[in-house]
Amino acid sequence: MYEQISSNKRRSVLLIAGFVVLVVLVGLALNWVFRYGYVGLIVALVFASGMAVLSYWKSDAIALSMSRAKPADPVQYARLHNLVEGLCIAGGLPKPRLYVIDDPAPNAFATGRNPKHAAIAVTTGLLEKMNRVELEGVLAHELSHVKNYDILVSTIAVVLVGAIVLVADFGVRFLWFGGGRRSGDRGEGPVGAILFLIGIALLALAPIIAKVMQFAVSRRREALADVSGVAMTRYPPGLIAALEKLRDDQTVVHSASRATAHLWIESPLARTKDEGRLSWLNRLFETHPPIEERIAALREL
Repeated sequence: MYEQISSNKRRSVLLIAGFVVLVVLVGLALNWVFRYGYVGLIVALVFASGMAVLSYWKSDAIALSMSRAKPADPVQYARLHNLVEGLCIAGGLPKPRLYVIDDPAPNAFATGRNPKHAAIAVTTGLLEKMNRVELEGVLAHELSHVKNYDILVSTIAVVLVGAIVLVADFGVRFLWFGGGRRSGDRGEGPVGAILFLIGIALLALAPIIAKVMQFAVSRRREALADVSGVAMTRYPPGLIAALEKLRDDQTVVHSASRATAHLWIESPLARTKDEGRLSWLNRLFETHPPIEERIAALREL
């Protein structure tokens, strides 16, 4: 467990460093393509540094805001508060902030930078469709992410990946509509042309590289959180029954996006043709292991 926590902290540092390097490369690509000189590189460095700081301190607030999460009223959602308090006592954790998302699809996620600054958000669909032991299993899974420091690297990825995609998309669209000056205009010969092509390729590939960084938020962490959650409740059938309900429910979480998809206990995006037109794209960038594998692993405990 301690090795997993140390690994997640190292991964957070590597993710931030990789993000800064990628933003600088995107800045260089913009310079090669649009010839803005060192100004573009300096802007990229300032932007990357600012986003890195912002992602560490405010990424949880951004993830909650993107998901339209609202604080869970202690009276209206007394069952939720009571279950989390009991699990926190059993797990030796401070009680996280609790949020509710008005969405009929059953799902949940945890966010924050450490156990003292953590938050758990659940959908109204989850509260309505899960019985007590199933809801306890889901909450224990999310608290395991908090205890294992999964939430730090996962939440940082939301902001960093989104920023890279935004900058690269801006560059490609600006180029598409005729912005910038071409290297050939300045008569720089084959070297200038090669740098120009490298810049275009980097701008086009940056979103894909960013998604690969998102995959660095290992899919294995979900299986580990399942096992840790069961250790917290000491009742595997609770989480197994919850995962079976999540598997059978075809409702898509409307409050989720590809940027936040990896945070949720189960992929919140459409994965079949009946669920949405972009299901093929969602399957291509799947952030969760097959739910059947997770259920099978828990049944072996």
